[in-house]
Amino acid sequence: MTLSAVGKWVLGLTGGIGSGKSAVSDMFEQFNITVVDADIVAREVVAPKTKGLKEIKAHFGEQVLNEDGSLNRAQLRHIIFADESQKAWLNNLLHPLIREKILSDLNSATSQYVVLVAPLLFENNLDKYCQHTLVVDVPVEIQISRTVRRDNVSEQQAKSIISAQMKREDKLAKADDVLDNNRDLTLVASDVETLHARYLIKANAFNATNN
Repeated sequence: MTLSAVGKWVLGLTGGIGSGKSAVSDMFEQFNITVVDADIVAREVVAPKTKGLKEIKAHFGEQVLNEDGSLNRAQLRHIIFADESQKAWLNNLLHPLIREKILSDLNSATSQYVVLVAPLLFENNLDKYCQHTLVVDVPVEIQISRTVRRDNVSEQQAKSIISAQMKREDKLAKADDVLDNNRDLTLVASDVETLHARYLIKANAFNATNN
Protein backbone atom coordinates (compact mmCIF):
# COMPACT_ATOMS: atom_id res chain seq x y z
CA MET A 1 0.00 0.00 0.00
CA THR A 2 1.39 3.39 -0.94
CA LEU A 3 -0.01 6.72 0.04
CA SER A 4 0.47 8.13 -3.44
CA ALA A 5 -2.34 5.80 -4.55
CA VAL A 6 -4.79 7.94 -2.56
CA GLY A 7 -3.14 11.27 -3.34
CA LYS A 8 -1.80 12.04 0.11
CA TRP A 9 1.22 14.33 0.56
CA VAL A 10 3.04 13.30 3.73
CA LEU A 11 5.82 15.11 5.56
CA GLY A 12 8.00 12.79 7.62
CA LEU A 13 9.22 14.62 10.72
CA THR A 14 12.00 13.06 12.75
CA GLY A 15 14.96 13.82 14.99
CA GLY A 16 16.90 12.27 17.82
CA ILE A 17 15.60 11.99 21.36
CA GLY A 18 15.42 15.41 23.02
CA SER A 19 15.52 17.26 19.71
CA GLY A 20 12.08 18.82 20.22
CA LYS A 21 9.99 16.95 17.65
CA SER A 22 6.79 17.34 19.67
CA ALA A 23 7.19 21.11 19.98
CA VAL A 24 7.71 21.39 16.23
CA SER A 25 4.80 19.10 15.38
CA ASP A 26 2.59 21.24 17.65
CA MET A 27 3.55 24.23 15.50
CA PHE A 28 2.33 22.44 12.37
CA GLU A 29 -0.92 21.55 14.17
CA GLN A 30 -1.52 25.27 14.74
CA PHE A 31 -1.89 25.56 10.95
CA ASN A 32 -4.66 22.89 11.10
CA ILE A 33 -2.35 20.22 9.72
CA THR A 34 -3.08 16.69 10.93
CA VAL A 35 -0.20 15.12 12.86
CA VAL A 36 0.16 11.35 13.18
CA ASP A 37 2.62 10.49 15.96
CA ALA A 38 4.20 7.03 15.75
CA ASP A 39 4.86 6.98 19.51
CA ILE A 40 1.18 7.60 20.24
CA VAL A 41 0.18 4.94 17.71
CA ALA A 42 2.56 2.49 19.42
CA ARG A 43 0.63 3.02 22.66
CA GLU A 44 -2.76 2.80 20.97
CA VAL A 45 -2.10 -0.65 19.46
CA VAL A 46 -1.51 -2.13 22.94
CA ALA A 47 -4.37 -0.35 24.72
CA PRO A 48 -6.85 -2.53 26.66
CA LYS A 49 -9.04 -4.82 24.48
CA THR A 50 -6.79 -4.44 21.42
CA LYS A 51 -5.45 -7.37 19.43
CA GLY A 52 -1.93 -6.29 20.37
CA LEU A 53 -2.49 -6.48 24.11
CA LYS A 54 -4.40 -9.77 23.84
CA GLU A 55 -1.46 -11.33 21.96
CA ILE A 56 1.04 -9.99 24.50
CA LYS A 57 -1.00 -11.36 27.40
CA ALA A 58 -1.32 -14.76 25.73
CA HIS A 59 2.44 -14.91 25.16
CA PHE A 60 3.85 -13.43 28.39
CA GLY A 61 0.99 -14.06 30.82
CA GLU A 62 -0.72 -11.89 33.43
CA GLN A 63 2.65 -10.67 34.74
CA VAL A 64 2.79 -7.99 32.03
CA LEU A 65 -0.57 -6.45 33.00
CA ASN A 66 -1.37 -3.81 35.58
CA GLU A 67 -4.29 -4.33 37.96
CA ASP A 68 -6.56 -2.30 35.68
CA GLY A 69 -5.76 -4.56 32.72
CA SER A 70 -3.46 -2.11 30.96
CA LEU A 71 0.04 -3.02 29.81
CA ASN A 72 2.77 -2.92 32.46
CA ARG A 73 5.44 -1.41 30.25
CA ALA A 74 8.17 -1.52 32.88
CA GLN A 75 7.68 -5.26 33.40
CA LEU A 76 7.58 -5.93 29.66
CA ARG A 77 10.77 -3.91 29.14
CA HIS A 78 12.44 -5.91 31.91
CA ILE A 79 11.53 -9.21 30.21
CA ILE A 80 12.64 -8.30 26.70
CA PHE A 81 15.81 -6.55 27.89
CA ALA A 82 17.08 -9.87 29.20
CA ASP A 83 15.97 -12.01 26.23
CA GLU A 84 16.65 -11.10 22.60
CA SER A 85 14.28 -13.80 21.33
CA GLN A 86 11.39 -12.32 23.32
CA LYS A 87 12.29 -8.86 22.04
CA ALA A 88 12.22 -10.19 18.47
CA TRP A 89 8.82 -11.80 19.08
CA LEU A 90 7.41 -8.52 20.39
CA ASN A 91 8.81 -6.51 17.48
CA ASN A 92 7.37 -9.00 14.98
CA LEU A 93 3.96 -8.55 16.60
CA LEU A 94 3.96 -4.79 17.06
CA HIS A 95 5.69 -3.43 13.96
CA PRO A 96 2.98 -4.60 11.50
CA LEU A 97 0.21 -3.38 13.85
CA ILE A 98 1.86 0.03 14.22
CA ARG A 99 2.48 0.35 10.49
CA GLU A 100 -1.13 -0.58 9.67
CA LYS A 101 -2.51 1.99 12.15
CA ILE A 102 -0.14 4.70 10.89
CA LEU A 103 -1.25 4.12 7.31
CA SER A 104 -4.90 4.15 8.33
CA ASP A 105 -4.48 7.42 10.24
CA LEU A 106 -2.54 9.05 7.40
CA ASN A 107 -5.09 8.04 4.82
CA SER A 108 -8.06 9.24 6.88
CA ALA A 109 -6.56 12.72 7.41
CA THR A 110 -8.40 15.56 5.67
CA SER A 111 -5.87 18.40 6.00
CA GLN A 112 -4.00 19.64 2.92
CA TYR A 113 -1.03 17.53 3.91
CA VAL A 114 -0.16 15.27 6.84
CA VAL A 115 2.80 15.21 9.21
CA LEU A 116 4.09 11.81 10.31
CA VAL A 117 6.21 12.17 13.46
CA ALA A 118 8.49 9.19 14.05
CA PRO A 119 11.75 9.03 16.04
CA LEU A 120 12.81 6.05 13.90
CA LEU A 121 11.43 7.32 10.59
CA PHE A 122 14.49 6.24 8.61
CA GLU A 123 15.45 3.24 10.75
CA ASN A 124 12.00 1.64 10.32
CA ASN A 125 11.69 2.67 6.65
CA LEU A 126 8.62 4.80 7.34
CA ASP A 127 10.09 7.47 5.08
CA LYS A 128 8.92 5.41 2.10
CA TYR A 129 5.39 6.64 2.87
CA CYS A 130 6.55 10.28 2.82
CA GLN A 131 6.94 12.70 -0.05
CA HIS A 132 9.31 14.90 1.98
CA THR A 133 11.34 14.62 5.20
CA LEU A 134 12.25 17.17 7.86
CA VAL A 135 14.82 16.53 10.58
CA VAL A 136 14.61 18.55 13.80
CA ASP A 137 18.22 18.99 14.85
CA VAL A 138 20.10 19.97 18.00
CA PRO A 139 23.68 19.22 19.11
CA VAL A 140 24.17 15.92 20.95
CA GLU A 141 25.01 17.66 24.23
CA ILE A 142 21.63 19.42 24.09
CA GLN A 143 19.91 16.09 23.42
CA ILE A 144 21.57 14.66 26.52
CA SER A 145 20.71 17.56 28.83
CA ARG A 146 17.08 17.73 27.63
CA THR A 147 16.59 13.96 27.97
CA VAL A 148 18.10 13.86 31.48
CA ARG A 149 15.85 16.72 32.58
CA ARG A 150 12.66 15.55 30.86
CA ASP A 151 12.82 11.80 31.45
CA ASN A 152 14.61 11.81 34.80
CA VAL A 153 17.33 9.44 33.56
CA SER A 154 21.08 9.46 34.08
CA GLU A 155 23.46 11.02 31.58
CA GLN A 156 24.75 7.54 30.74
CA GLN A 157 21.22 6.27 30.06
CA ALA A 158 20.59 9.23 27.78
CA LYS A 159 23.82 8.53 25.90
CA SER A 160 22.82 4.87 25.50
CA ILE A 161 19.47 5.82 23.99
CA ILE A 162 21.15 8.24 21.58
CA SER A 163 23.76 5.68 20.54
CA ALA A 164 20.99 3.18 19.70
CA GLN A 165 19.47 5.63 17.20
CA MET A 166 20.77 6.53 13.75
CA LYS A 167 23.82 8.77 13.91
CA ARG A 168 23.04 12.46 13.72
CA GLU A 169 25.13 13.00 10.58
CA ASP A 170 23.44 10.07 8.81
CA LYS A 171 20.00 11.42 9.67
CA LEU A 172 20.93 14.88 8.41
CA ALA A 173 22.26 13.41 5.16
CA LYS A 174 18.92 11.69 4.51
CA ALA A 175 16.78 14.76 5.27
CA ASP A 176 15.17 16.93 2.61
CA ASP A 177 15.03 19.79 5.14
CA VAL A 178 16.76 20.42 8.47
CA LEU A 179 15.30 22.61 11.23
CA ASP A 180 17.74 23.97 13.82
CA ASN A 181 15.92 23.69 17.15
CA ASN A 182 18.77 24.99 19.31
CA ARG A 183 17.38 28.53 19.17
CA ASP A 184 14.68 30.71 20.62
CA LEU A 185 11.29 29.13 19.92
CA THR A 186 10.02 32.26 18.19
CA LEU A 187 12.74 31.85 15.56
CA VAL A 188 11.91 28.16 15.18
CA ALA A 189 8.20 28.99 14.82
CA SER A 190 9.00 31.54 12.13
CA ASP A 191 10.95 28.91 10.18
CA VAL A 192 8.09 26.41 10.58
CA GLU A 193 5.68 28.99 9.16
CA THR A 194 7.97 29.43 6.14
CA LEU A 195 8.27 25.66 5.70
CA HIS A 196 4.50 25.25 6.02
CA ALA A 197 3.91 27.74 3.21
CA ARG A 198 6.37 25.83 1.03
CA TYR A 199 4.83 22.47 1.90
CA LEU A 200 1.36 23.75 1.02
CA ILE A 201 2.59 24.58 -2.49
CA LYS A 202 4.18 21.13 -2.83
CA ALA A 203 1.10 19.39 -1.43
CA ASN A 204 -1.31 21.28 -3.66
CA ALA A 205 0.75 20.42 -6.73
CA PHE A 206 0.92 16.77 -5.63
CA ASN A 207 -2.80 16.62 -4.91
CA ALA A 208 -3.66 18.20 -8.27
CA THR A 209 -1.60 15.55 -10.04
CA ASN A 210 -2.82 12.57 -8.03
CA ASN A 211 -6.53 13.35 -7.72
